[in-house]
Amino acid sequence: MAIEQTFSILKPDATARNLTGAINALIEQAGLRIVAQKRVRITREQAETFYAVHRERPFFGELVDFMISGPVVVQVLEGDNAIVRYRDIMGATDPAKAAPGTIRKVHAKSIGENSVHGSDAPDTAAKEIAQFFSDNEIVG
Repeated sequence: MAIEQTFSILKPDATARNLTGAINALIEQAGLRIVAQKRVRITREQAETFYAVHRERPFFGELVDFMISGPVVVQVLEGDNAIVRYRDIMGATDPAKAAPGTIRKVHAKSIGENSVHGSDAPDTAAKEIAQFFSDNEIVG
């Protein structure tokens, strides 16, 4: 197994419902370490840059509006195969289709308000981490 890092966002629907601790507990129970974490309000520009891959999709504007609607918690997670492991514990984007015990099954309100984001590949993780954290903020 390879130790790697992945990026996580606890989205505005999760922070509004004070779920940071509960979600962090699920992350840690899955064997991942939180090596960087901060609560921030992302700007429209940051959200548009972050979700640029979806710019041409019909839901882009709604997604950006949602992500700037309240504070988020950005994180760097570390562990064996962290990207796949975190995606497994996040669960399917649609909480109705998510496996029992996953973050989205337990906490998400809807497909749009699905509580968390996680990187989908090593290059994406590196880019996403760099957008929100400097090297000295990541302390494993």
